[in-house]
Amino acid sequence: MTLRKFAGLGALLSIVMPSLAMAADEVAAPVLNSGDTAWMLTSTALVLFMTIPGLALFYGGMVRSKNILSVMMQCFAITGLISILWVIYGYSIAFDTTGMEQGVVNFNSFVGGMGKAFLAGVTPASITGPAALFPEAVFITFQMTFAIITPALIVGAFAERMKFSAMLIFMAIWFTLVYAPIAHMVWSGNGGLLWDWGVLDFAGGTVVHINAGVAGLVACIVLGKRKGYPTTPMAPHNLGYTLIGAAMLWIGWFGFNAGSAAAANGTAGMAMLVTQIATAAAALGWMFAEWITHGKPSALGIASGVVAGLVAVTPAAGTVGPMGALVIGLVAGVICFFCATSLKRKLGYDDSLDAFGVHGIGGIVGAILTGVFAAPAWGGFGTVTDVAAQVWIQCKGVGFTVIYTAIVTYVILKVLDMVMGLRVTEEEEAVGLDLAQHNERGYNL
Repeated sequence: MTLRKFAGLGALLSIVMPSLAMAADEVAAPVLNSGDTAWMLTSTALVLFMTIPGLALFYGGMVRSKNILSVMMQCFAITGLISILWVIYGYSIAFDTTGMEQGVVNFNSFVGGMGKAFLAGVTPASITGPAALFPEAVFITFQMTFAIITPALIVGAFAERMKFSAMLIFMAIWFTLVYAPIAHMVWSGNGGLLWDWGVLDFAGGTVVHINAGVAGLVACIVLGKRKGYPTTPMAPHNLGYTLIGAAMLWIGWFGFNAGSAAAANGTAGMAMLVTQIATAAAALGWMFAEWITHGKPSALGIASGVVAGLVAVTPAAGTVGPMGALVIGLVAGVICFFCATSLKRKLGYDDSLDAFGVHGIGGIVGAILTGVFAAPAWGGFGTVTDVAAQVWIQCKGVGFTVIYTAIVTYVILKVLDMVMGLRVTEEEEAVGLDLAQHNERGYNL
């Protein structure tokens, strides 16, 4: 009887134990969340929409009619170029965490390894996210769109005077030596240099905007001013395009900021709200500053204010509250207005479409103010308890990004200038880059 009881128990266990093991495996295995996946797919499309057509139209409308196709062509070519470089090695440099250790500064604190080169190991079953909730393929594409728009922003600083061939080579090298390492240092997690410092950058204040703005400033200084600047009128040829482009950027930015929550959750919802608040405040701040200073508000001004607000709230979007966003947007709109007008004229550099005045300055303002308004004491939702200490950390992150980007960008440009030349000839500049570089016209005679 006893033997039969044990035999029965053994038979029961032979049935139950595999089921328990399977249940344990199911608990341990990451589970894809369809809602998060759908939101990240949508966000990815929105961020790509920001470059083509958003940025292409925004910049295309601000240049002279003889250069509209050249600017749009640069945006499209950068989209193709960076997409390919991202999958070959960019994603790996930015997000491979091999060799990283929190609190230890080593080579991998600055750049990732090559374990993900050519997207090795990425399959339809690969899942990622804060709790492994959506396909890694979607994360790769989402981050690719950030890698695309960052160098495309630089185009606005040297518009109307850089050779297309030189632009392509510069962007490839800059992406490799500047964008991917900064993205790794800020976003790769424990062991990344700026991550370990405690720098708060939710969606790209340092990685995207300060990075691109500073590179643009260096580029426009190295190339020199456009022929006739500032005495020759160089008014935008189609502000309708610029306003349409700004509207596309505004809409797409919800993917940029709310998508950076990497989930369809409360953080994404708040990021969407504060993005709208800061953008509206900056648009009005720029508009009224211009109205008071010059007597009339302009369409170009309000479009620029929109972008300034979008830029400034980017690093803060995951931690700032509604009233903090309002202050960040208002401050950024006013400061960017004066930097893109008075400061630029005073210093004399030819930042064609104000890449530095809007993205560089807006990114710096937003990054520093994140240290204040991420604190719960100032209405934020972050973990900041010592505002002064966090502001100092934010300043260190800004300073590092500015210095690293400026030095490496300068070296890249000077070497390329010696090897192949950066600038079109005076005759080509006079004819316009549409004809000189692409043998096409973007307007009717």
